Order: sequence, then C-alpha cells, then structure tokens
Amino acid sequence: LRLLPQQRYLRAERAEVSALERKRNVLCCLITRILKAEKQLHIDNLVFRVIDACQKGELGPGPQFLSFCCHSVDVLSCVLHLLNQGYLRRQEDRPHVLEY
Repeated sequence: LRLLPQQRYLRAERAEVSALERKRNVLCCLITRILKAEKQLHIDNLVFRVIDACQKGELGPGPQFLSFCCHSVDVLSCVLHLLNQGYLRRQEDRPHVLEY
C-alpha cells in the first residue's frame, strides 16, 4: 500500500469556501446593522451603503477591518438569504422597501 499526499487543490478549495462563508457572514451582519439603525430602507440605498462600508472598511465597531471587494450581487444574495430566514421583510405596498 502506498499513501498519496493530500492534494493541494483540496486545501485551496476549503480555504476559498471558508473565505466565502466569512464574507457572507460579514455582509449579513452589516445589512442587519444598517437596517436596525434605519428601520426601513429602499433596497438600492441599502446596497450602495453596504458596498460603501465594505470599501471603506467600516464593517463594525471595534478594530477596523480591512476593506474587501463586494459587489451588488453579493449584497442582494445576502438580502435574499435574510428575507428567507425571516430577519428582514418587505413592505406589502412597497416591496422595494426593506424593514428589519
């Protein structure tokens, strides 16, 4: 029997998945924090505020995080996730306005 060493690409894939999960968690927390403060916000304004906060590194209280690249698709994906989880809701008469 001969054992082969673990492939490097498997470790790289795990690291990428972990990084994506951390990014999603940070974005979800940021979305929640912004909507808690504003109570309701148009979805376009929320996306721009989240992207701006990511670029400036304003991701939370305490030590400042390094800025990271996030796109509107990332933010909208997290918004949909939070809507499905019940953390956010849409106004019935104005579905483009989100509430916490």
